[in-house]
Amino acid sequence: MAPPHKTDPVCWRRSRVPVPYPEALAFMERRVAEIRAGTAPETVWLLEHPPVYTAGTSARPEDLLEPRFPVYEVGRGGRFTYHGPGQRVGYVMLDLGRRGRDLRRFVWMLEEWLIGTLAEFGIRGERREGRIGIWVALPRGGEGKIAALGVRVRRWVTYHGISLNVDPELSHFSGIVPCGLGQFPVTSMAALGVAATVEAVDAALARRFAAVFGSEIREAAPADRS
Repeated sequence: MAPPHKTDPVCWRRSRVPVPYPEALAFMERRVAEIRAGTAPETVWLLEHPPVYTAGTSARPEDLLEPRFPVYEVGRGGRFTYHGPGQRVGYVMLDLGRRGRDLRRFVWMLEEWLIGTLAEFGIRGERREGRIGIWVALPRGGEGKIAALGVRVRRWVTYHGISLNVDPELSHFSGIVPCGLGQFPVTSMAALGVAATVEAVDAALARRFAAVFGSEIREAAPADRS
């Protein structure tokens, strides 16, 4: 991959309390339009949601096994996924028009961002041919999915993004077939024996984002944070 393209600083937002999914979606829609218009900076927002299931553009009704939480249909790629407390979500709103207009490279960089973040905690995350997300070896054999990706692009501005399982309630994933891959379990950093605080995970995500995307990040002002 070519070196990252240098751009203006990225606005870095972090929320410590769960953000309702419709609120986050409305913010992304607004910010994408503002980035496109040149009235707001590129933005990454790290947050958690109350328990929800989201259905991407390839979602199949039969993959919703037990709708125990609210279900939202969204325009990102992929099938069903779960978001909830203990899972750090990263919404990535970048202008690919200024970053080379290469969607495949952008997805590769999201994966590299997650792999580098996990490596800071001694976890080896890997890609798998034909499967979306980041995968790890499980202590008792086999492999599990520890992070998911789902993106949308509007006029070369990206939104939605990644989710990293830090310490979510893994039983909540059983209401869906995650990303259509029912034969593989979902795991987390905690399930692998790694205890990490939100602050530590956010700091690692910030370091690795800056390294992979070649962008300076600037923490949002308190009035602009949730």
